[in-house]
Amino acid sequence: MQISSQEIIFLIGLTSLIFLIAPLFLIIYVVSYNRKKKKHHEEKLLLQKTFENELLKTQIEVQEQTLKTIAYDLHDNIGQLLSITTITLSSIDLDNKDKTAQKLAFVEDLTIRSIKEVKALSRLLHGEELVNRGLAAAIEFELEWLQRSDKFKINFDKRNFNTFNADSGKETILFRLFQEIINNIIQHAKATEIFITLEQIENSFKLTIRDNGKGFNVEETLKRKNGMGLHNITKRAAMINGTASINSVAGSGSEIIVTIPY
Repeated sequence: MQISSQEIIFLIGLTSLIFLIAPLFLIIYVVSYNRKKKKHHEEKLLLQKTFENELLKTQIEVQEQTLKTIAYDLHDNIGQLLSITTITLSSIDLDNKDKTAQKLAFVEDLTIRSIKEVKALSRLLHGEELVNRGLAAAIEFELEWLQRSDKFKINFDKRNFNTFNADSGKETILFRLFQEIINNIIQHAKATEIFITLEQIENSFKLTIRDNGKGFNVEETLKRKNGMGLHNITKRAAMINGTASINSVAGSGSEIIVTIPY
């Protein structure tokens, strides 16, 4: 069977076309791959920048919360101790030696208590260092401060919890989430008991905060402006690849569970 000259020309042309198109497709593929790779890199940088901005914002909020606590304590506790000290000193009658001795002993006791309070405040000023020492340590110190008010019964349970030593940024955000939830309870829940549980289950870490307060309708609250705090909690949990489950029934308290993979 003979092949005509036209068929030979056609085969040569087809082969040449294939050899021309193949590199073209290869070039298009490489260009497309590089664009996707560049886009992925840019998205990764954007996510990293967003996380860093959120982390910075969170660190500032932790500091602000610490300063608020200090301000309240200076006004309500140390301020009161110093006021009593001043009143006691001004009431001393040097002619009455017995009462003078009693009042000076009382002033000494007030001064010692004031010094202890100031030392406690100085520890609170290093809130970031507490977070760096571990999430559990920071939460314990915050709860210790809360218990001083005698307004709440605190139950704190740590179950096989190990700190996220590899990611202090994640711990800072988790600590701020804890602060936000506790602040919501203090301001709105009218609770007398707060239950906090830190635990590790398989490949996830779980923070559960529950109270015996008045509760609320979750859906309605999320729709209103005062639901922004709840939105912020879910948003920050999502930023560290976690979830925040908010459960509450009016009259039956509330429970927020933050679950983070590690």
